[in-house]
Amino acid sequence: MADKSLNKNDLVAAVAADSGQSQAAVSGVFDALFAVLAKSVGEGTKVSIPGWLSVERTHRAAREGRNPATGETIHIAAGYGVKISAGSKLKAAAK
Repeated sequence: MADKSLNKNDLVAAVAADSGQSQAAVSGVFDALFAVLAKSVGEGTKVSIPGWLSVERTHRAAREGRNPATGETIHIAAGYGVKISAGSKLKAAAK
């Protein structure tokens, strides 16, 4: 497992340095990107950036589970999750 991490501030600074844009401009673009991504996935639209990644909403059926503290059977309601898949370029970069 990697011990390095890149948070949003670090990513914004790196993109700003590589693109010659201000950090404020890059941060605004990231905020808009994530807002559009969240809205689209929330509406059930698959978002795909060929070669890099795809993000889609998935449905989880209702099921029975167990309370780990008591062992009691509980009902878990149906709901939605998010599936993120890496594209070929992202997979190649990780090798």
